[in-house]
Amino acid sequence: MAKKSKTAITPTREQDYPAWYQEVIKASDMAENSPVRGCMVIKPWGYAIWENIMHQMDAMFKQTGVKNAYFPLFIPLSYLEKEAEHVEGFAKECAVVTHHKLESDGEGGLKPAGKLTEPLIVRPTSETIIGESMARWTTSYRDLPILLNQWANVVRWEMRTRMFLRTSEFLWQEGHTAHATESEAKERTMLMLDIYTKFVEDYLAMPVIRGRKTVSERFPGADDTTCIEAMMQDKRALQAGTSHFLGQNFAKGSDIKFQNEEGTETFAWTTSWGVSTRMIGGMIMVHSDDDGLVLPPKIAPAHVVILPIFKKGEDRRTIMESAHGLKDALEEKQFHGRKIIVEIDDRDIGGTRGWDWVKKGIPVRIELGPRDIEQNSVFMARRDNPSNQKQSMDREEFIDQITDILDNIQDTLFNRAVTRRKENTFEIDDKKKFYKLYQKSKGFNNGAFIMSHWCGSEKCEEKIKKDLSVTIRCIPFDSPTEEGRCICCDNPSSRRVLFAKAY
Repeated sequence: MAKKSKTAITPTREQDYPAWYQEVIKASDMAENSPVRGCMVIKPWGYAIWENIMHQMDAMFKQTGVKNAYFPLFIPLSYLEKEAEHVEGFAKECAVVTHHKLESDGEGGLKPAGKLTEPLIVRPTSETIIGESMARWTTSYRDLPILLNQWANVVRWEMRTRMFLRTSEFLWQEGHTAHATESEAKERTMLMLDIYTKFVEDYLAMPVIRGRKTVSERFPGADDTTCIEAMMQDKRALQAGTSHFLGQNFAKGSDIKFQNEEGTETFAWTTSWGVSTRMIGGMIMVHSDDDGLVLPPKIAPAHVVILPIFKKGEDRRTIMESAHGLKDALEEKQFHGRKIIVEIDDRDIGGTRGWDWVKKGIPVRIELGPRDIEQNSVFMARRDNPSNQKQSMDREEFIDQITDILDNIQDTLFNRAVTRRKENTFEIDDKKKFYKLYQKSKGFNNGAFIMSHWCGSEKCEEKIKKDLSVTIRCIPFDSPTEEGRCICCDNPSSRRVLFAKAY
């Protein structure tokens, strides 16, 4: 029996996937739990990933005419009450400010004082507060469309938290638009979903399924919610982004009215759309392995690390000069609009240097010692290679090929994820088989995406959710019309929907 190789992360994915996920974050030095319950501290390596996400997505938004703005963190309770369905959807997650100062309690401590005349909600999302501004800015069809985005933090008081995936405070972007016509607002809803799809697939290397949420899974107060869903390595789904067509619901609640070209006063049509640091959690769960984080090169904080190899009695200066020369040559190259970023790690900590960078997920590692300099070569390892094998390359050839190597790593990660999803997506028409699969769906290798028929009944949707903790992730746009029987009640159905356990 072959001896199992030692891994950098304990437990492994197969042993305990949730614990493995937390250990990857810790070992890669991305983030840590905060003293504040349910919140996290995003450390420089993790925040650099978020900065790269922000930079690229912000450019994509602006190409469509969107402009950035900022709105208050605090929302008057009365604003949320204007949209009953909206406030009901977020009520259990709201953090509420009721006082504006502290005073001594007479026993060496402090107590809240200065009760507010109206409670303030710490922003769970900003439709209502932005709607108030849009109402003041809009009088004529000439004032439309309004295309806004804000990069901000939000608070949703989660009961069960997990870093990046679900925290009480998280970072995100939220886009909000107002339009003169229904068709224009619907077009914007789909345009933003297209941008999310392109970004998540092209930059995070995560293949997604595009579709529409069921009525019960819609954003509170929306007429329609579209989404992208990705499969994690444990075969659960993660909602990676949503774009909502809000109809005129929020416009009526916030009084966003304008005079149209015919001179008639009417309500605007609005949209909202957002993604968050949850995408980073998805990226970790799609690509990483039992040695730590694996990063797609397009969003990695650095692309290459050079590890100078020193031996006692040898001239460090010669090796360091060669390392800096290699760094300079690589950083003259461009990779998808970014300068290639190179780190040099000359810490005197032995072999743990290399493992530190393996766990951090840097795409390419280079070892550079006296023999490599003598032979004008480099010793290279790619992080997408599960065995972390190293190979010798001619130095100039490596410099010339670095962008191709990074592109190949990016493609390999995406194609690997596509293959995993294809191998674990099934069409099932038999209820017993459907239930049996999800009842056994525990651990790393027992999940699946199931395409099955659904009659459209919320009762059937709720029963499956209650019985199996399985939800309809979306009604895929590419699901063809076909006759079938509902997987729950056996009533007629016209198309398949995507079922999965989810984060």
